[in-house]
Amino acid sequence: MSESQAPQMRAVSQDTAGGPDVLKVITTGRPVPGPTEILVRVHAAGVNPTDWKTRAEGAFLTGSKAPFTLGFDVSGVVEAVGLGVTLFAPGDKVFGMPRFPHPAGAYAEYVTAPARHFAHLPEGLDHVQGAALPLAALTAWQALVDTAQLQPGERVLIHAAAGGVGHLAVQIAKARGAYVIGTARQAKHDFLRGLGADELIDYTRQDFAETVHDIDVILDTIAGAYGARSLRTLRPGGRLVSILPLDDTFPAEQARDAGIRAGFMLVEPDRSGLQAVADLVNSGKLQVNVDAVVPLEDAAKAHALGETGRTTGKIVLSVAP
Repeated sequence: MSESQAPQMRAVSQDTAGGPDVLKVITTGRPVPGPTEILVRVHAAGVNPTDWKTRAEGAFLTGSKAPFTLGFDVSGVVEAVGLGVTLFAPGDKVFGMPRFPHPAGAYAEYVTAPARHFAHLPEGLDHVQGAALPLAALTAWQALVDTAQLQPGERVLIHAAAGGVGHLAVQIAKARGAYVIGTARQAKHDFLRGLGADELIDYTRQDFAETVHDIDVILDTIAGAYGARSLRTLRPGGRLVSILPLDDTFPAEQARDAGIRAGFMLVEPDRSGLQAVADLVNSGKLQVNVDAVVPLEDAAKAHALGETGRTTGKIVLSVAP
């Protein structure tokens, strides 16, 4: 079969770094699954801060250069399976965060990735909700459960609690039996109380570092000066997990002297974590809030919306009917 006769698909690509307008819809060859991989027909793709930061900087964390297709969050249907795959069969509904931080190309009609980067889509979720979950929920799960080892009865502070990671972290922490404190604008407090938050701080009116004390675990989704200020709220022996690199101003020696464990965590593909997230969804303990659904061809609009920093929950691209 000639290249022109090979199956094609639509995808969003960029040839250079820049603003949202560098994102263009192209037609390209459909990928083929290799051994242990699956081919997924993408129904929806999640949009994350790592996407618009990558678009603006022009390189993935792994150093890949343009042209490339953004996106890591996928929900769709298995179209074909590669050699040796036993977990899925064509027709299965799946969701996942394939290949992160290596390019996954989720802003497209099809993706291929290792089968174990996916899990079955939870019952009752549509693909838009499924695409909103993987990266944000895995980040929250790996930060709170795997890294901080959050225990029942502990006090946890979640920065930007109404954001994509934050609103899922609130629910995961509650499911672990923690007392949850979140920072968010006043307008989002009712939303967060509905998710189970016990205490909320409007960071535009209150200084959390002066208000909150005796915290066991902090999930820092903002970094910068927040890391150093957060140390003042932790009890001796507490844990601070940042999902962004701690900068040079972070007082690491002060943290060590107080017996505080502090560090940066980068999310990674994790089938067991995805299954844990699916179990929480199926038990009614976790729901994802989708702020906006945007067609694939309007990916630039989705990025512009995300960069306002005012969304509640997630933005999702609708790829297939």
